[in-house]
Amino acid sequence: MPFTTQFKIVMYASLMIIGCTGILFTLLNRRTDKHQNKIYLALLIMVVCNCISEMIAAAATPYCTVSSGAAFAVKFGHFSYFLVHALISPMFYLYVLSVCGANLMGKRKRYIISFIPSILFELMVMVNPFTKLVYYYDRNMEYHRNWGLMLIYAEAGLYMMMAVFMLMFSWRALNTKRRTALIYFFFIVMIGLSVQLYNYDLRTELLSEIVALLGVMISIEIEDDRIDAGMGIYNRRALTADMNTYIVSGRSLYLLCVKITNTEIIKRATGSDNTDALSKLVAEYLKTLVPRYYIYSTNPDTFILTLMECDEQKAVWLAGTIASRFEQPWSIGDNEIPLRVMLMAADVPARIHNVSDALYMADSPVPTKVDKNILTGSDLDYLLRRAAVESSITVGLKDHFFEVFYQPTYYVKENRLHGAEALIRLHDPELGNLFPDEFIPIAEQIGLIDEVDDYVLREVCDFIRSGLPKKYGMDCINVNLSVLQCMQPNFAEHIIGIVEEYGIDKHMINFEITESIAASDYVTLSRVVRLLKKQGFKFSMDDYGTGYSNMQSIFRLDFDIVKIDKSILWSAEKGQLGQIILDSSVRMIRHMYAKIKLSQIASK
Repeated sequence: MPFTTQFKIVMYASLMIIGCTGILFTLLNRRTDKHQNKIYLALLIMVVCNCISEMIAAAATPYCTVSSGAAFAVKFGHFSYFLVHALISPMFYLYVLSVCGANLMGKRKRYIISFIPSILFELMVMVNPFTKLVYYYDRNMEYHRNWGLMLIYAEAGLYMMMAVFMLMFSWRALNTKRRTALIYFFFIVMIGLSVQLYNYDLRTELLSEIVALLGVMISIEIEDDRIDAGMGIYNRRALTADMNTYIVSGRSLYLLCVKITNTEIIKRATGSDNTDALSKLVAEYLKTLVPRYYIYSTNPDTFILTLMECDEQKAVWLAGTIASRFEQPWSIGDNEIPLRVMLMAADVPARIHNVSDALYMADSPVPTKVDKNILTGSDLDYLLRRAAVESSITVGLKDHFFEVFYQPTYYVKENRLHGAEALIRLHDPELGNLFPDEFIPIAEQIGLIDEVDDYVLREVCDFIRSGLPKKYGMDCINVNLSVLQCMQPNFAEHIIGIVEEYGIDKHMINFEITESIAASDYVTLSRVVRLLKKQGFKFSMDDYGTGYSNMQSIFRLDFDIVKIDKSILWSAEKGQLGQIILDSSVRMIRHMYAKIKLSQIASK
């Protein structure tokens, strides 16, 4: 056997082994359930079949002039090669459509029409033994290409260009990793096709296709970074990428959010944190209802199901099925644990307009003022409101939509001005005036509370520097502190730095801490209060009496002022018991040598 024949056989055998390895890897990792997985597997099988066909033709070629069996093997090898290989480019185009999120089932007629050229060229290959339009053999069984083969190469280029067009059209729907992999496939395969078209003896087609498919497998088909290994479903990163693909490509679907609202019961019931075990149990149940690749976990107690081409009736029915299952306890070890669930079904793109909206639904606290556990339609208006408020906070910090007002405080006996409390408001051009009880919790959740608090402090410092507080005899300006800000490392140093930047008297600033915050972490707060009081700042306990009145927090943190909440005042006006509570509170605070402040107005 000539050396060139041996080389061809070894090369095709090597490529076949690489292709079989890719097939085996795909099957062992069970990545065959999605449409794109099936198409990718089909591409690998086609290339392996082509390698086998070329091996058969290469091995039989030296003997075809002396053996009719060898001649038949050569013809069979070439025929099966072209029969399969003519489908690779259309299949790659189909793969790109799937990766880009195209609705293959909803637009079936359009895509069937786009594959008519491939069907015609398949027919041309099938009748080639009679027409010899693609290739033919002379009397010595020498292989010759005919003009039909040039048309097949042109068809391959056409589908490659269609794939590139689809890629460009869906550019925003794909992440960088997927874009790079598909472009890599295109260029590698086109180089291989061009080289072999120019010189058939170089045989670079299959080599380029195998190499390109391996690149696609590494970048797209291997999804370890997208899968929650413990539950076997997709993670938050995958939800973000896939939702972007669906929205940009115009897919119609429903998002069904499953929120477990009482996971804290697990630790109390079992004495350990079995949240992961619970999540896996719920994930396994959800897999019995929808395919694995449509289920995402954004955190251990929240799941998102993507229901493709679904209507509200079907989404509500599925939500009801899940809710019914949660009416029964879940078994973790020897424990039967009852779980509460809230389900939200939202239409994409009618209600969920972008990826952020989907994540809002997953991350937002469960609304408390509802008497049902399945929310749809207008029930989800709070999500749109929250998204709008979050955007307003971000834009407001940049465009200066925030404003600080000053609510005066007075000495009762002297009937004179004591100071003022800094109250922040947000003026949004579309939403109107927003109050802190709405935007402060959202600012905390999205990590912008520090910027909001710094804005208030800087405005207060600027107000004090203007001289107006001193002019009107004010003792101090009250500034509210958030719990998240107080707990941060180097918080006291940060505050001191801002105030010293304005060069004002630190005694003019009185920080207010709510009673619940004061009881949350004595060690950290006492260090912060002690350090700032040494610098001259004052401290108040805000809203004393609204909840668990912890005497220890008052003594430890050495407040200058204790602000009694309006609810105690109203109770004192209504009955004797309320009066006793108010008198006792006043006497206790006076014995601590702290000033008393009465809160009459519910303004924050």
